[in-house]
Amino acid sequence: MVAALGQTHASSNGVEYNIANGLAPVVKYQSISVLQPFDGNFRILGSKVYHDDEQAKFSPIDYAVSLDLFTDPEIARTISVRQYDRYLNWNMKTLPVPPDQAIKMVSNMHIIPANPEIAKQIKQVKRGDLVNLKGELVEVRDKDLVWTSSLTPGGVGDGACELFRVSSIEWIERQKI
Repeated sequence: MVAALGQTHASSNGVEYNIANGLAPVVKYQSISVLQPFDGNFRILGSKVYHDDEQAKFSPIDYAVSLDLFTDPEIARTISVRQYDRYLNWNMKTLPVPPDQAIKMVSNMHIIPANPEIAKQIKQVKRGDLVNLKGELVEVRDKDLVWTSSLTPGGVGDGACELFRVSSIEWIERQKI
């Protein structure tokens, strides 16, 4: 029994990983519901691939992104990020805006591919890329999991991240920062 569980989690090719691979859910307890459309231009500050956590069945990668004023490469290069366990810590030595504004310009996004082609493309981003992402903020359900997106970027703490099913990714600029 333990070997079977380990085998299921170790492979991202099983049907329980359909959503993470850009396919429709087929496992009885899995579902994905659209909360609202979402899109924007985001500067990639970092990305982290996940294989082994419970959420990897749905979101194979997280993006640390900046938006609005913080997409400027001169500002973005001053933002350091640390991604771990689906969390994001970031800091800047000097904030160019008040803290309550700055917090709204950096976000942690759990990315769900909407189709197999997007599943390939989402892993090609690099720090510094400016990308246009289109899709929906969603809620995912599994047997023992309800994972709901925040509806606004820039929150703090549990539940503050966007659970973003991406249907389109377009590179606007590739830049090393």
